[in-house]
Amino acid sequence: MKKESRGLYFIEGLGILLGLLWIAPFYLMIVNAFKTKREIFSGVLGLPESLQWSNFIQAFQDLEFFKSLFNSVMITVLSVVIILFFSAMAGYALARNKSKLSGVLFLIFVAAMLIPFQSVMIPLISLFGQAEMLHAGGLIFMYLGFGCSLSIFLYHGAMTGISKSLDEAAIMDGANRFQVFWHVIFPLLKPISVTVGILNVIWIWNDYLLPSLVLSEENATIPLKMFYFFGQYTKQWHLALAGLTIAIIPVIIGYFFAQKQIIKGVSEGAVK
Repeated sequence: MKKESRGLYFIEGLGILLGLLWIAPFYLMIVNAFKTKREIFSGVLGLPESLQWSNFIQAFQDLEFFKSLFNSVMITVLSVVIILFFSAMAGYALARNKSKLSGVLFLIFVAAMLIPFQSVMIPLISLFGQAEMLHAGGLIFMYLGFGCSLSIFLYHGAMTGISKSLDEAAIMDGANRFQVFWHVIFPLLKPISVTVGILNVIWIWNDYLLPSLVLSEENATIPLKMFYFFGQYTKQWHLALAGLTIAIIPVIIGYFFAQKQIIKGVSEGAVK
């Protein structure tokens, strides 16, 4: 009994330690967001002498927050929806078609995951520039290309657990191939769709490099706007940290509204 109690205390202590390590960056961000620049350089761990609410007002204005938030939400939502739809269809087609060509195409998608973005960055931007697609629509199209490889791989794996007899039964009832996918197969892929959606949302929402090469200042997302606090000769940490604090609020609100579906989708995927 004593050994079990000691083991339980050890696990609880370890959990508390890991929790503190996880909370530490948020503590540093929020505490220093209320400080002046002088206070931050004097010490980052201490509490502020007085709460500098002006940091948040200035950061909100400099970020053009509502405009940059709209750009981030629009690009992220449209990109993820398109990736989910086309990746699911491609995964379904490749899993159900057992030809040699299907196998080769699947290997190409898997191999594409190993290609670093930096190796294709210059020719890609040059090509899209010639096609006059260096705007939000072109960026979404690029995200579709870069995000499909992993997404198709995950959907293809999930399809192996869905019996082909469902397709045959739906076809016998008069459904065409797209109706079979949309009404029968795609609803069964909800757990993996949640996983694919989360992975792509995290990647696209936080991406800086690709939008910095494609988007103009008019269409800048939140990560791009955050860069404006760091100049060549000065770094406005007090405004940057206040901006980061403001920027995570929509993410937290979005999670609270979607947490039920996220947890349900992930748990269903784990059970399967």
